[in-house]
Order: sequence, then C-alpha cells, then structure tokens
Amino acid sequence: MDGTALILLLTFLVSVTGLLVFIWSMSNGFFNTKQSASHIIFGQNEIGLVEDPASNQTNNELQEAAGETDASLTQKELSDRLIADKSTALPTFVCLLTAMCWLIVGSAAAIIASIKLHEPDWLVSQAWLTFGRMRSIHLNSVIYGWASMAGVGVSLWLIPRLLKTPLVGAKFVYWGAIIWHVALMCGVAAIGAGYTDGMEWLEMPWQVDIFIVLGGALMGLPLFLTLANRKVDHLYVSVWYIGAALIWFPILFFIANIPDLHFGVQGAAMNWWYGHNALGLWFTPIGLGAAYYFIPKVLGRPIYSYNLSLLGFWCLAFFYSQVGGHHLIGGPLPTWMVTLSIVQSMMMIIPVFAVAVNHHMTVGGNIKAVIHSPTLRFIVLGSMLYVAASVQGSLEALRSVNVITHFTHYTVAHAHLGMYGFFTLVMFGSIYFIMPRIVDWEWPHPWMISAHFWLVALGFAVYFIGLTTGGWLQGVAMVDATKPFMDSVAVTLPYLKSRSVGGGLMVLGHLIFMIHFILISLRYGTKKEPALLIPIVNIPFVKEAKVAATELNRG
Repeated sequence: MDGTALILLLTFLVSVTGLLVFIWSMSNGFFNTKQSASHIIFGQNEIGLVEDPASNQTNNELQEAAGETDASLTQKELSDRLIADKSTALPTFVCLLTAMCWLIVGSAAAIIASIKLHEPDWLVSQAWLTFGRMRSIHLNSVIYGWASMAGVGVSLWLIPRLLKTPLVGAKFVYWGAIIWHVALMCGVAAIGAGYTDGMEWLEMPWQVDIFIVLGGALMGLPLFLTLANRKVDHLYVSVWYIGAALIWFPILFFIANIPDLHFGVQGAAMNWWYGHNALGLWFTPIGLGAAYYFIPKVLGRPIYSYNLSLLGFWCLAFFYSQVGGHHLIGGPLPTWMVTLSIVQSMMMIIPVFAVAVNHHMTVGGNIKAVIHSPTLRFIVLGSMLYVAASVQGSLEALRSVNVITHFTHYTVAHAHLGMYGFFTLVMFGSIYFIMPRIVDWEWPHPWMISAHFWLVALGFAVYFIGLTTGGWLQGVAMVDATKPFMDSVAVTLPYLKSRSVGGGLMVLGHLIFMIHFILISLRYGTKKEPALLIPIVNIPFVKEAKVAATELNRG
C-alpha cells in the first residue's frame, strides 16, 4: 500500500470515528441542539419581520406575503447591527467588485470555449485562443476569481452579523486581495502562454500558488480575529460552515500544489481528491452557510430544525472527503479506494436531504414571498439545485451509471449544476441583499434584477438539459462496440450548440448584473424614503415606512 492510499484510508477511518464522537457529544448535550439556538440571528422581538433590501418594501408586498406582524428591532439592536455592517462594508465591497470583474472575464472565456466545441476553426490564429487554454482560463477565472472572491466577500459580511460584533483586522483583507489578484492574473496569463501544471483545477504554476495561499490566509485572518471577539454565546450553524470552509480550503490547496510530490496514478488520485473537495469543502459550506442565514432572515422565521442543520454540517464534514475517487472508476487504482469513494458518495445523501427538508420546511410553501424577494428567488432556486446536483452526483458514482457518463459531456453538465446552479445562484442572491447595506442605496432598476434572474435561469436550463442529454447519448455510443468512435462525437453536435445558446443567455444575464452592480456602486438614481438600511424600529411593519424612518432619526 503506497503513501497516498494509506492517507486516504486513514482519513476515512477518522471520518467515521469523528461521526461516532459527534453522535456521542450530541447525546450528552455538548452542542446546543435546542430550536431556540436558531433564533440567534434575530433581535429579541424581530421574528416575524421580513428583511430584503432588494425587494420593493415601499408597498410592503413581501411582508404581506409573509404575514402581518408587530415584530420590531430596538434602537440598540439596530445600532449594533449598523456598526457591524459598517465595519465590513469596504472589505466586502473590494471582494465583491473584484469577483464581478472575474465573472465577466470567466464568462467571456466560457462562451469562446463553448463555441469552439462545434466551430473548431473559429479564432485559431493565436495559440492562447485555442480551446485547451481558453477553457482553463475560464475555469481558473471563475473558480479562483469569481466564486472564491464572492464567497470570501459574503463571508466577510456575514460573520460580523452572526457574531454581533464589528469586523476585526479589515486591513488584512486589502493586502490579501492585492496579493491574491496579482497572483491570479499572473496564473491566468501563464495558462494563456502555455505554462500549466496540467491537472484540472490545479493548472496554475506552483510558483503562483504560493502567493494564492498567502493572499487567502490574509483575507481569512479577520474572520478568525472577529470570531475571537464575538459577543454571542452560541455559534449559529452558518458560522460552522464558513469557519470550516476557511480551514479546509488552505489545507486542500497547499497539499495538492506541493511540487514534485504526486506523480502518475498518485497524481490522479490527489487531483480528484482536491478537485471534488474544493467544490464540497470550500464552495459548498460557504453556499450553505449563506443560505442558512438569508432564507430565515428574509422570511423572518427561524430555520425549521436546528438539529437537522447541525446533522447536515457534520455529515458533510465526515462523509465528503473521499468522494472524488469515483472520477477514477476504471483507472489503475486499487479497487477498495474506488469502492470507498462510491460508498461515501452514497452516504452524502444524508446531509443533502437534511438540507432539503430544512430549507423546504422553512420556506413552507410561501411562494408569494419567493416571488416578491429577489434574494429568496435566487437562493431558494440555488438550494433546490444543490439537492439535485448532490443526488445526481451520488447516482453518478455508481459503476452501472458511471460506465455511461464517464468521459462525456454529462459530467460537465453535472459539474455546472453544482458550481453554477447551486453556488453561483446563492451568491447572486446574497449580493442582492448585501449591496444596499454596503452603499446605503437601493438597486436602481428592479427590472434588471428580474431580467438577470430569468436570463440565467432559462439559459442554465437550456445549457444543462442539452449537455446532459447529449452527454448520455455520447456515453451510450461510446460503449457500443459496433459503432465507430466518431459516432459518439457527431451525436453531441446539436447539444453542444444548445450549450452555446444557453451559455450566451447566461453571459447576457451576467452583463446586466455587472451594469446594475456598477450603478448601485455609483449610487445612481433617486434615493427613496426610507433608505432600505433597516427593517423597522419599535413600531409594526404595517405602519408607513416613512414614519418609521422619522422615528429612527428622532431616536
């Protein structure tokens, strides 16, 4: 047994042991599993009061959808919340602004790479425009530019609210962001020039990775400094998710990028150990942490079951670490390693359904609230697609399914279902909630929010359905020994074109989002009264909002 196999086996045994310890600790009361623990994100009398600065609160449509209430915030609760929001406004804005820039860069590379799959002679005069380089530029721009920066930005904004204390050490974020983005620009440029480590998700040269680690450490440091300065006795489940992600990712990235350590089969095992865990132990915890905050916060009701939320987190921690091995079914790896990966992939159904039940029961069939809340619209859809992606991933790990889907576009569609359908949609919804708090301004054009939602939702539906169907037909043709290999290529062409059509709609949605982001950043438009900084202070929401603002100013 080589060292890599031994490490993977030991991590599985540690996971199972940890799960048993967790069950024992819960049974002995070491975790606060009471439903009252879910109330910590609200003020003392705030439950029942909706909050979504992206919605049209002047006509109270969202509150009416959720039900009238006399819930309120006290002056002190409001003051503490505003101080926490202000402390993290600039560092959060820096992260979100850079994330938006990388979203556009990554989107441009994506549509070029997509078109090249069915128009291979398009843009062939320059080496950096070839499919191999353009696809890697897209992947790294989106993963380390858009997704990572959006996740860090949302986390920076959430942590002070969750811990009810100002952000500590904001200056580290600025230096970390500078180092991270200079390194990322160098890494993307190196890929375009043909210098790469040659492994998916790990294409950037290891010399660049050193600075990615340093920049990420600096940006994550304020979150732990703030945690040490917290003013709450209990850590809400979102803190567990975000905190764990910030611990897991540096370990994953560092180990996977150690030069001259992983070769051949060991390199392949480590590649998919990192690639899958980057999605499951970096982006997934941040996305779920955001969803567990914004869904109950917008609706003004606590999460349905706090026990389920803890179960979901710890099962993710214990079960996910080895699922990447199912990408190597049929490869020259020990059978037990692949089987272990399949087992853990199926075990992931437990935390996935814990999340599904919790989010569904929290929304409680309140479709009207989802319609009137832009934040909920994106995040609820993202949460639904998280369940779909996870269940699909577990089934795809089965050998009987994998024999068809492996090495096909089906896998690409599945990866986008998790990374875009789940994580990116949750980040879109989170940004719509956060930006008015940062700049003290409303989103200028509600129609642009609706256009953004429908373009990315419909575009992704076309993209995913087309690529999934084409990928399955491709796999069926590949395993049919009576058909030449080129038949498996030709059958995908109509679906690759549908991929470009769907991708084009998504890119158009991203451009509208970027324009709207710039407009709110510049405080474009007329500021309405009251400013959507707060819900209501000491008076029922059903009263005129202008009266509430006047009372706050007098206070």
